Amino acid sequence: MTKINPKSIVTKLVGNQVTHYITLPDSETRYMYDVLTSSPTIELIPVSREGEAIPIAAGLHISGKKPVIAIQNSGLFESGDALRGLGLGIGLPLVMIIGYRGYNRKGDTPDTSAHFLEPFLHTWRVNYFLIESNTDSDRIDLAFETAFKTNQPVGILIGSEYEENNS
Repeated sequence: MTKINPKSIVTKLVGNQVTHYITLPDSETRYMYDVLTSSPTIELIPVSREGEAIPIAAGLHISGKKPVIAIQNSGLFESGDALRGLGLGIGLPLVMIIGYRGYNRKGDTPDTSAHFLEPFLHTWRVNYFLIESNTDSDRIDLAFETAFKTNQPVGILIGSEYEENNS
């Protein structure tokens, strides 16, 4: 399985002037979290429930900041009302980094979170880009361009695991 280097993601976030990274830390994203703790330009904001992430991002956006949220697909489901009311309702140009838990490009996964993610995003009419390796990192720039052109939330689906940063 190809893994994603978290430094390549952070480099893109810094290049897009992200100020805050709102997340529910978990074991699957620990390497990303480790890299972000040493970022001098992006402030980490941990939450206790994914449903808090979009409202916090909305408040930061209104105050002139440029946040992103990072949550798992099941956490996005829990955030549905915030996505509807704040993300789509006020026209929030928010990039959402969504862990595609259970994703398998062959489609043979018993994890229903993977089965429902893309239909969920289609239902809400949320554009998204899939990242499966470091070579897909240019899609992060596309996500930011799309979010700010449409004033709507855009997803970046992380379809692989983060690799440990050994450098």
